[in-house]
Amino acid sequence: MPVCRALSLHGIQIAPRTYWAYLSHAPSKRELWDAVVTEIMAGIYEEDENGRRAPESMYGTLKMWDYLRRQGIPVARCTVERLKDQNGWKGRTRSRRVRTTIPDPAAARAPDLVNRQFRAQRPGQLHVADFTYVPLTSGRFAYTAFVIDAYAGLIPGWECSASKQTGFIESALIQAGEYRRRKGQVIAPDAIHHSDAGSQYTSIHFAETLLIEGLRPSIGTVGDAYDNALAETTIGLYKTECTRDDSPFRCGPLETVSDVEQITSQWVHWYNTARLMHRLGRRPPAEAEQEYWAALSLTREPSR
Repeated sequence: MPVCRALSLHGIQIAPRTYWAYLSHAPSKRELWDAVVTEIMAGIYEEDENGRRAPESMYGTLKMWDYLRRQGIPVARCTVERLKDQNGWKGRTRSRRVRTTIPDPAAARAPDLVNRQFRAQRPGQLHVADFTYVPLTSGRFAYTAFVIDAYAGLIPGWECSASKQTGFIESALIQAGEYRRRKGQVIAPDAIHHSDAGSQYTSIHFAETLLIEGLRPSIGTVGDAYDNALAETTIGLYKTECTRDDSPFRCGPLETVSDVEQITSQWVHWYNTARLMHRLGRRPPAEAEQEYWAALSLTREPSR
């Protein structure tokens, strides 16, 4: 047997019948389970017949492990990591953030009421906001504004625009308020809206919109990304997961603002309802909020 002779030259003594027995043996339980999990993960990481991939294809080992277990698949973390390495599957890494907001040094600014403490005791208590640019094929840009609830990172409001005028960030803010009202969730009386010192967020008209929505303005220091870190992080995820050329949410080139609106709508829905967040114990933001409201309803005294 040439294989056995070659191995014996390296000091590995294997009988021919042992070699043939190995070739003819039935797959082990581990091999069968690996095949099942590989097939499931391939359906996530590999492109389908339309060249599309699932949003979960952007997950690394930890999130993929938790995602599979949430689907009722009792797989070990080491198995997920091993199969990812064997098949060359990788999660998405975040790209560099580019500055978009320009401060107005002459504008009066609200004080910083957050001081980098992006934690809230309940939904609707602290909102953070920012916007970013999205390149179009024409060489121009679309702009997307977000309002993020600090409690679980949920995005209740967003808006896309062809310009950086104040109106589109006001629209995102109003959407966030409408989101809470539709769900019958009252904004806390002392709720805060935090942003950077961009001229859009320091304008008089925007301050009036905040007043109407019942929010107190808070603005971080100029040129310090850490003072609006939660918004910066969320926008980083948006740029990495939604707008890049290889994003699973994209169907082709981004030619118009409508194209950006379409992929942003899909991404925000997935982000709110399905994306596993490390800081939430790898749960989606909407699920974390639902647990809060469910626990709150249990603590309320029944009406008489």
